[in-house]
Amino acid sequence: MGRFSMPLFLIPAPQFPDTFLTTALPMKKKRFKKEHIVTSVVAVIVDEEERVLLTRRSIPPFKNLWVMPGGKIDLGEPILDALKREVREEVGIEVDVDDLIDVFEHVTPGEDKYHFVIIYYLCRPLSCSIVHNEDEVSEVAWVAFPDLAGYHLAEGAGFILEKVIPKFRKSGVSGSAHA
Repeated sequence: MGRFSMPLFLIPAPQFPDTFLTTALPMKKKRFKKEHIVTSVVAVIVDEEERVLLTRRSIPPFKNLWVMPGGKIDLGEPILDALKREVREEVGIEVDVDDLIDVFEHVTPGEDKYHFVIIYYLCRPLSCSIVHNEDEVSEVAWVAFPDLAGYHLAEGAGFILEKVIPKFRKSGVSGSAHA
């Protein structure tokens, strides 16, 4: 383990073959069964007009909240393939992946524990013609950056948007909105 007291995850940035990003995610002492570790990808899709694509979830988790498209990585599926698949499944568009934004982990409290690892990528849409999956998504909106404060975002969505779009730091989009 070297000079670090906790193991590190190394997250490669596959779109940049010569570059590897290292993100330190401290490991908890508690151990969970492998079937309770869920790895997901989320696409922060920003168009040429500086609008972000939001979806209002119709199913848990985050039912009735606004989030960015994303979902679980299937066993053996490359990360970027999973990202593009989830975007296609939820909103019916293709995207170009620009960059890795960040990696977060979350462990749910209570008896039935889950350990989530969520990988966020900045993406550009190849088209803006949305055909959403009504089984998972009740609404879809291209939202201008200044208007994000009017949407009731899931906490993680607001946090990521504030990180990606510095203009939002002044408007407070971290999930406390009312829409």
